[in-house]
Amino acid sequence: MNNLLLSILIYYLHIILINSYYVPQTAPNIFQVGQDVPVTVSTINSIKTFLPYDYYSLSFCKPADGQIKYSKENLGELIIGGKIVNTPYKIQMKVDINCIKLCDPKKLSKTESSSMVEKISQAYFMTLFADNLPSLTKFIQEKSDDAFFEKGFKIGYINTDGKPYLFNHLNFTLRYYTDPETKNYMVVGFEVEPMSIDYQDMKVEKDGTCKLPDHQYNGQLIQENKNTELAFTYSVKWEPSDLRWASRWDSYLSSRDVKIHWFSIINSVVIIFLLSGILTMIIIRTLRKDIARYNREEDLEDTLEETGWKLVHGDVFRPPKFPVLFCALVGSGLQIAAMSLIVLCFAVLGVLSPASRGALMTAAIFLYVFMGMFAGYYSSRLYKTIKGTLWKKTAFYTATLYPSTVFNICSFLNFFLWAKHSSASIPFSTMMAILCLWFGISVPLVYIGSYFGYRKQPYSQPVRTNQIPRQIPEQPWYMNSFVSSLAAGVLPFGSTFIELFFIFTAIWENQFYYLFGFLFLVFLILVVSCGQISIVMVYFQLCNEDYRWWWKSFSVYGGGSALYMAGYALFYFFTKLEITGFVPVLLYLGYTAIMVLTFWLLTGVVGFFASYLFVKSIYSAVKID
Repeated sequence: MNNLLLSILIYYLHIILINSYYVPQTAPNIFQVGQDVPVTVSTINSIKTFLPYDYYSLSFCKPADGQIKYSKENLGELIIGGKIVNTPYKIQMKVDINCIKLCDPKKLSKTESSSMVEKISQAYFMTLFADNLPSLTKFIQEKSDDAFFEKGFKIGYINTDGKPYLFNHLNFTLRYYTDPETKNYMVVGFEVEPMSIDYQDMKVEKDGTCKLPDHQYNGQLIQENKNTELAFTYSVKWEPSDLRWASRWDSYLSSRDVKIHWFSIINSVVIIFLLSGILTMIIIRTLRKDIARYNREEDLEDTLEETGWKLVHGDVFRPPKFPVLFCALVGSGLQIAAMSLIVLCFAVLGVLSPASRGALMTAAIFLYVFMGMFAGYYSSRLYKTIKGTLWKKTAFYTATLYPSTVFNICSFLNFFLWAKHSSASIPFSTMMAILCLWFGISVPLVYIGSYFGYRKQPYSQPVRTNQIPRQIPEQPWYMNSFVSSLAAGVLPFGSTFIELFFIFTAIWENQFYYLFGFLFLVFLILVVSCGQISIVMVYFQLCNEDYRWWWKSFSVYGGGSALYMAGYALFYFFTKLEITGFVPVLLYLGYTAIMVLTFWLLTGVVGFFASYLFVKSIYSAVKID
């Protein structure tokens, strides 16, 4: 059976790696002098609204032939709303352009001017792509004179007087690498310097050339509810570079905060090892003493005076309340954990190229779908272990509980995106495709896994369960679920919150994140810390003669760090973001809720399996009469 599951997994993984996402560029594009370099643009977006819009929703210049062509999109791009479209910019290899018009000077209507003012005030930005390489904007730090780069550039700015100005002239600086053998050229760098120049200060000739003012000039003011006359222009400058094509993404993915990542990793590892040593010493010494005392042949009077975790041996494996729901959540958490681990491994190995936009999201969706077989197998076998008989119901909950929650939240948010005419709204056809993946592949795989899992022998238990439940004494205050959750979650969250900050920054503030090596290490640290804390908390609970550890090991001890994640998300919202409007706030809260739920299931399943193995181990080591 295991060999069959492994073969099916390898087959599906092969399909995913070959066909799951469209790779825009698998080999370098070779250019000769004067050859056109394709320039495209993504949707315009804002860190204040989170509502991306199509580039041509504003009155920018359109291609001369009037043909607007959208690039092929994979599933991940469709979900995140990353539409790539052609532009009228004409850039030729090694051909410098001093100044040229992008299109004929145009006059914005009152409606177009108002729309442009609104987007400028909301800090919308765009990202151009030259040969699939995103544009960077260079900034110089005032104190240190160090240069740093940001992806894309804003479409305009608000001056100190509160007036909106449009960036209508772009200075392109492109870098090329010369192949020493073929003498051909490859694009390895793309920088953009946006400028705002008033139409009256810019001389546009009939042949399309223009002359930039060499003296002080006014910016291109956009007046709301008034007609605005302006011209879009650009210049091109080529520079040679020793950077090879294979390394052209280094400047994009290199982080100025690598030292912070390393400090966080080292700090977390040191804490983990120290606590591992302390906790291991305490628990092993205590358990050895307990096991030695329990295994001694003592008289009846001493036995009646015993207290501790041995006294609940007849109830420790008593099935939890709501066993169907519990096993379904364990299966869902295992499905998420397996998907996360495989995606991180692929990302660390460089399989998910940054040039393939949306590949990470696409791979995660497909892997989650195909991991349904393992979720169904282990949830069904666990359900049989606790003597359940409704395995089909368990399979149905496993296949639908978490995906339906995520789908309903996204569908609810999608209505608001549709109402705002945002490009982030998921098309109806894409939603149908997701439903087909869910009900056509994921649900059947869960049922197949559940069928084979329920046919397997249940997990063996070292002790028998009494027919009559033992009375649980009153528990101390620190074993309260909320207090225990706070105590258990602080260490796993403390070892991951630095990386969580960079992930939030990449998602909500238009930053690159590609440090998957650090993320993989943090993932391992998270797994180890969740397992350790869950074991310790379950041991304390059993010592207080409370055998109801099943749900607590999952939702309270293992998933306790999700409570801190929710609190940190609110803290990040109030201190780091400048969100304006009801819909952006709703989007942030909705997507954050999905992240917290996913994190809770992931850490919860780690806490449960660590606790389950620990409980089986300690009760296997004592003699039970």
